[in-house]
Amino acid sequence: MVIGFTMINVLPSYEKAAYREFRTIEGIKDVYHVFGEYDFVVVIDVKDLSTLNSIVDRIRESETVTATQTIVGAEL
Repeated sequence: MVIGFTMINVLPSYEKAAYREFRTIEGIKDVYHVFGEYDFVVVIDVKDLSTLNSIVDRIRESETVTATQTIVGAEL
């Protein structure tokens, strides 16, 4: 199991559209709209690092996304 926490910035005024889009991506467990340096934190829960990378790539391809940062955790 691999868990990723991806912090995301989106274009101003596109928060609702981005939220709806993130909720449709398989592997994203939770989506949190946050305040501060980032607009969203998404929790990605998948079986391997390759799948995590694919999901992060899909997030980055969104027209509303301007920046991401991902922290990866793994089960010990």
